[in-house]
Order: sequence, then C-alpha cells, then structure tokens
Amino acid sequence: MKKQALNTMPSLKSDEEAERFIESADLSKYDLSGFSPMKFEFEPKTSTLNMRLPKNLLVAVKMKAKAEGMPYTRYIRLVLEQAITGQ
Repeated sequence: MKKQALNTMPSLKSDEEAERFIESADLSKYDLSGFSPMKFEFEPKTSTLNMRLPKNLLVAVKMKAKAEGMPYTRYIRLVLEQAITGQ
C-alpha cells in the first residue's frame, strides 16, 4: 500500500479564515509535525509577586524559557503551576 503525501498547512491570516479552514478541512491529510502543544491562559492575572533571585538563577531561567519559546515570566508561572498540580 502506497503512503499518500501530506499537504502543507496553508498560511491563515485571520481568525475567521482559520475557523473556515478548520470547519471544512480533513486535517488527517495535512502534515502537522511542525506543530507543538500550546497552553492558553484564560484566568486573569490579578495578583503580583516580587522576588529577589541570585543573578545566575535568573539567567538560567531566562535561558530555559527562551529554549521553550516563551517569556521568562510566563515560564516561571508555568513551573509554579506544575509544582502545585504535580504535573
């Protein structure tokens, strides 16, 4: 049985265009290997935290956040959430 080549995802320029595409497309025919999981933050941030860290720790956190493709403050929040939820 010959394996069918997958289509590349089109560039979608608006939310409306993306919604129309998703509603009508058979995603099994598209190459999704370049996609990565995304976590959306819906809960508003209503409290602040101010802390002092050793410089080398902050540099390491910033490097790790950059490797994960996110701002370091979001990365810190993610690490805190994972520590609390045990994930």
